[in-house]
Amino acid sequence: MLAKLHTLSLLGIEAIPVEVEVDVSYSPLPKTMLVGLPEQAVKESVHRVERAIVNSGFDRPHERIVINLAPAELPKQAASFDLPISMGILAASDQFRSERLQDYAVVGELALEGHTRPIRGALSMAMAAREAGYRGLLVPAENAAEAAVVEEIEVIPVATLSEAVGFLAGTIEIDPQPSRLAQLFEEFSHYDLDYADVKGQEVAKRALMIAAAGAHNLLMLGPPGSGKTMLAKRLPSILPTLTAEESIETTRIYSSLGRLKPGQPLMAVRPFRSPHHTISNAGLVGGGSPPAPGEISLAHNGVLFLDELPEFDRRTLEVMRQPLEDRTVTISRALRSTTFPANFMLVAALNPCPCGFRTDPRRNCSCSQPQIERYMQRISGPLLDRIDIHIEVPAVPFQELASAQPGTTSAEMREAVQRARRRQAHRFSGGKQCYNAQMSSRDLRIHCKLDSVCTNLLRDSCQELGLSARAHDKILRVARTIADLEDADAIAPVHLQEAINYRMLDRDFF
Repeated sequence: MLAKLHTLSLLGIEAIPVEVEVDVSYSPLPKTMLVGLPEQAVKESVHRVERAIVNSGFDRPHERIVINLAPAELPKQAASFDLPISMGILAASDQFRSERLQDYAVVGELALEGHTRPIRGALSMAMAAREAGYRGLLVPAENAAEAAVVEEIEVIPVATLSEAVGFLAGTIEIDPQPSRLAQLFEEFSHYDLDYADVKGQEVAKRALMIAAAGAHNLLMLGPPGSGKTMLAKRLPSILPTLTAEESIETTRIYSSLGRLKPGQPLMAVRPFRSPHHTISNAGLVGGGSPPAPGEISLAHNGVLFLDELPEFDRRTLEVMRQPLEDRTVTISRALRSTTFPANFMLVAALNPCPCGFRTDPRRNCSCSQPQIERYMQRISGPLLDRIDIHIEVPAVPFQELASAQPGTTSAEMREAVQRARRRQAHRFSGGKQCYNAQMSSRDLRIHCKLDSVCTNLLRDSCQELGLSARAHDKILRVARTIADLEDADAIAPVHLQEAINYRMLDRDFF
């Protein structure tokens, strides 16, 4: 007897519909054959499935079983095929009958006793099931809340193989998992860190507020202990709350890698990623076979913080140049290429020299000029060119550390950021870009017009600092953001001068 049912396979962060065909026929020599380009984890599922069927109280067919996973040219990975294969064997051996097999897709890993185990990519699978027109999706109970984020589809939580069979056979009814999107946002969209905890550094806070308002990349240079990491970690707290669309985009990435926190089926805060400087190219931008997302994709809609920037391998940093411009990264292999989202804010930090005390008036620097030059040359000019704002973060004096006066809070900064972003949303309504940092050359000509005073100021700065065309455009974008924070319709000389001052590393700083 032949049975067919629907399931889904994860490829990158996308889920692709797969049809499971199971044929059980008489043979003097019982044998189970699995075809359809299964990877090792799927091949091993035959043994798990057999014991799960027996331990759940069903009969294991002692006949020839042929299991086909179509389309045949698509590699099948992970253990999410356990549950659909088991149900296909039971249906093909006439141990249950169902009129629901064609209406529902089934995914899930099985334990030997027949209980379901959580899988990766449940959110992507629910989205693919909705697009494919299925009525619902059977998922392990632990993945139900995550999959239920997708509305317009029934998400049926099943804890055992017996429950799944009973539901499809119609002998038991299981209520669909309710979608708690608003409740999840309310529960998890809170930040524990606040800029009020940072003593002093008001100039750096303003630069971070400008960066957040226009989604600009930022670099901080200062001695050890000046607060660079502390400032960077609090940047997500002043960014606008994730929209539902942004949250689902980010959650899909974490779900595909199994990185969602237990009990938190939805990413409700902007991610903050801080990889170690020993990270590889594949770890940073993604890779492997099949390709998997890297740190820049895990920071999608959030912040990627690279501390001790010169300590990173130069080739590793260079692979970020294209994603910084395109906001996506494409991993190409011989058989296929996969594109991952990578719309992140880059925040980098570095010391002014190998010992770190070059700009600290309280400490003596032991580095020679050649050592400093070699240290700074680890960062390429083209990469620095793609960072909009360069600032110095000096050591905090004792008077400010001991002061009881509170500093600027995250709530105050976030209010200004949201006001500036509302202006940008109105400016770019109907366009592909959303923020000033994403303005094209054509947008700059339309939205960043300068009067004669500003034109002369920018011309003199470009000639004196030897700025590239990209740096010229970065200055205009930052100036536009500063004007938005001041609720100004036109860029004034004071806005442009502040933006020019944020190109610190374009000068002969040392």
